[in-house]
Formats: sequence, C-alpha cells, structure tokens
Amino acid sequence: MKIAVFSTRPYDREFLDHANEAAGGRHAFSWYEARLNANTANLARGHDCVCAFVNDQLGAEVLEILAGQGTRLIALRSAGFNNVDLEAARRLGLSIGRVPAYSPDAIAEHAVALILSLNRKIHKAYARVREGNFALEGLLGFDLKGKVAGVIGTGRIGINVARILKGFGCEVLASDPFETPELTQIGGRYVPREELLARCDIISLHCPLTPDTHHLIGREAIRTMKPGVMLINTSRGAVMDARAVIAGLKSGQVGYVGLDVYEEEEDLFFEDLSEQVIRDDVFVRLMTFPNVLITGHQGFFTREAMTAIAGTTLANISAFEETGTPLHPVPVERRG
Repeated sequence: MKIAVFSTRPYDREFLDHANEAAGGRHAFSWYEARLNANTANLARGHDCVCAFVNDQLGAEVLEILAGQGTRLIALRSAGFNNVDLEAARRLGLSIGRVPAYSPDAIAEHAVALILSLNRKIHKAYARVREGNFALEGLLGFDLKGKVAGVIGTGRIGINVARILKGFGCEVLASDPFETPELTQIGGRYVPREELLARCDIISLHCPLTPDTHHLIGREAIRTMKPGVMLINTSRGAVMDARAVIAGLKSGQVGYVGLDVYEEEEDLFFEDLSEQVIRDDVFVRLMTFPNVLITGHQGFFTREAMTAIAGTTLANISAFEETGTPLHPVPVERRG
C-alpha cells in the first residue's frame, strides 16, 4: 500500500522502515514532517493509507478531504483515538486502526520516574551539582514506603504503576469502572473515587479521555484531596484542568505536579521551540513553579515501545490490505 506518514520524526522513519523490512518491504511510505490538518491533508493525495500520530487532526473536514482523495485507512500510531471524528469516519467509509498496547512498562516506568524525581528533587540536584553547588537545603524528600498511592485507571499501564508502587511499600488504592482481579492479586484495593482522592498522598492518572474523564482533576476534586498531594498525569492532558491545578499549587493544596501530557500540547510538544516565545500563558505559568516537572510526551519513547508501535501499525496496514479490516480496528459503526 501507499502510505502517507504525518508528524514524521527521524525515529518514526527508523522504526517503521525496520518493521516494513521485516514484513518483506511490501509497503511504500511518503514521509511528511507536517502535522495532518485541513491545510496539509492534500499531501496524502494518491495514498491508500494515512498514518497519523496523537496531535494530528482527524476531524470531519480532514477526513472528508482524505476520503475524497482515495484514502481508505487511517493507521494511528497510538492507542488513543479521541482526535478522530468516528461518526464522520463511519459516514465516509473509512477504517481506523490503532495500537491498543505497545509497552505499558514504558509509560508506567516514566510515571514512577516523575514521582521519584519530584520527591527527591533529582532535576534540581542535577542542576546544582553541575554548577558546583552541593548544598542540600530545599532538596528534602520523603520515603515512599508507607505512603498511600492512588491509581485512577487500571488498564495495563495503571496495573504496572500499581505493581511498582507496591514494590516501594506503598498502600495502593485504585479507581476504575471496570475492575480487574489483577489489582487485588498484587495487593491493591479498589475504592470509590472520592475515597481515593481524600486519602492518597500520590495520585497517578492512567485513564482514557472520555466525556466522563474530561477535567476529572478539577477544582472540586482538588478541594477534597490531602494538602500537599502529588499529582501525576501520563494519560491524556485534558483529564486534568491545568487552571485548577495552578490554583491548587498557589494555595498549597497541591504539593507536586508531574506531567507528560498537557491539554493544549498540540502546538508545543514534539517541536523544538527553544528559540521562540511560548504563547500559552497557562503552560508558561505551570513551568514557573519549582514543584512542577514537565516532560514533552516522552513516556512512550523507549526502544521496545517504538518497535512495538511500528510493528503493530504495519500489521494493521497489512491486515487491511488483505482482508479490508485492520488487525486492531477502532469501531466506527453507529452506536445506539
């Protein structure tokens, strides 16, 4: 198949090329650094498949352009698909494939890295030592052992976070509308979300973005938390209301924040903006707090995860070519 790959970085090309070679080199790629939107969709003219990433725009207007140009498959290099207008895809007869799981260990380990770095001020200590400052004032942390950690969302990533935190000696509480026995098997416990918010010293978010989880962590939720709570988000940016978090940081109700995602990250992440002025005032305000640590959506970025993403993406495309259905389809049929 002819595939137009958007939001391409050198590492995307490396891993997709390798996966294609493993599949016999059956597919032909066109590589575009540009993000997919209404202005760039014409680049995909003549391609059977469009391969898109998390910040590519796949609303009705873009899908109509793609379908009109002959595209039949959207192959997402991600698990989430909240950037896709599924109703428009159904109406236009487009198939959507995704990568439902690649390396849950990668994101889980990154979430715990944020916890450890924030707690022990690793990022601050590194900068100090580089400048010859070996003073310990301002670097005081706490023992994880004995702390209460909450995991909201117990899919594969959430379960792995729970397992790691249990290894540190934390009491692990969890909240998810779909409970899994694995959590209790590793020593965790499901509780109502209200209890989790009220009791936990650390809360880590691992839920999908849905209408029910949009701004799940907002002013009301923060008001019920323990003073000085640590909030970690490696799921979807809009699960957390950044303005509410800023208010919590200013009041001291929120003691630490670790983010690998951000609600308005589309114009920020995956780009080198070091020579530009960042115009997102909310994001800039977050970065002014000494107890906030932000990474640029890199939780997935391990060799193992990138290999799995590329392999599954190519498997979706090959399956669609052979059967008309991707290996891991996103259902686009009419509901209700």
